[in-house]
Amino acid sequence: MATMTAAQRRERERFAYDAFLKECPTNQLLARLSDKWVSLVVAALAERDGPLRYSDLGRKIAGVSQKMLTQTLRALERDGIVARAVTPSVPVRVDYELTALGRSLSGLLVAVKHWAEAHMDEVAVARESYDGRARQEPRPAAGVQG
Repeated sequence: MATMTAAQRRERERFAYDAFLKECPTNQLLARLSDKWVSLVVAALAERDGPLRYSDLGRKIAGVSQKMLTQTLRALERDGIVARAVTPSVPVRVDYELTALGRSLSGLLVAVKHWAEAHMDEVAVARESYDGRARQEPRPAAGVQG
């Protein structure tokens, strides 16, 4: 392997992905992946060994509107996380399934979903405690040190 000069290393690092930088594409991808509908769509597809129809996804994910489900699926298809297959029939059948890239992501999002389900009671207690304290003691404005 060829050695790099300090200038070459700096130049290479300048183009390394850094999700903490707003302009970095990984920052934008992280924003997409942290969307609740994305998490739920990926988790729903991961739980199924094979494709799901659009209507099945809509029934599985309570509260998602058709518009939001369509937008989410299109974004995931664009990012290579979901594959869409159209079967010409009457009516037309549209199936969605995770790609290899989507399957590599699904374990993380399913784990977050399971964590939320397992720890919701603890979070609810913490919220109640925080809200009780917040009602009793005034808090300084953001950015003000006290």
